[in-house]
Amino acid sequence: MVYRSTPRVVLNWRKSSASGGESQCVEVAASGPSVLVRDSRNPSAGFLALAPAQWQALLNTIQNGDLDGR
Repeated sequence: MVYRSTPRVVLNWRKSSASGGESQCVEVAASGPSVLVRDSRNPSAGFLALAPAQWQALLNTIQNGDLDGR
């Protein structure tokens, strides 16, 4: 589910240092137990809210290379 920003909530968005300062990356922020993910090129487009298990599954999928070549 994609959410829009919530007024009065300050989030600490971070992106990988491997992005080298480029704007074409995803950013993540913690919000309670959820991990939020958004596109750094269009941060106003909203974000995904992932439960910890979903976040871990996404990380495992990326680290295993299961998304390479898609």
